[in-house]
Amino acid sequence: MDHTEVRIGRTFVLRLHEGEILHEAIESFSLRNGVCSAKVIAVGGVDKGSKMTVGPKYPLREKIEPEIFTLDAPREFTGVGTIFTDENNKPILHMHGSCGREGNSTTGCVRSGMFIWLVMEVVITEMICDTAVRRVDLDTGFNLLTVL
Repeated sequence: MDHTEVRIGRTFVLRLHEGEILHEAIESFSLRNGVCSAKVIAVGGVDKGSKMTVGPKYPLREKIEPEIFTLDAPREFTGVGTIFTDENNKPILHMHGSCGREGNSTTGCVRSGMFIWLVMEVVITEMICDTAVRRVDLDTGFNLLTVL
């Protein structure tokens, strides 16, 4: 296990609008406002055509391939994640969430493209931290959190 201590900084409340893409809106806001690391929660609606990464294709292959699920109708959404900058100081959101409709749910990563339906409320709580960064892992190709 790697770890580091952080201090809590600013807190932001965002209302995202219909048609915005969840991770792009949060990362763009973070870049404009100098948020380098944060914890993030989101609640609202996501639209038909949104895509979630729901795990690696199975059986596993030598190169990890994502399994993508496309939503067939608007759904309720809740998610939690973190922001840390990459090696180029760009804020990168890592968020997993769950979408529900008619008693069924799908859970996964939002980076494949979650379109906002009607409204999404987001709370970003900044963490003051200069000892953690997302770095490309050569084995997986993923941007993994690295504690310096």
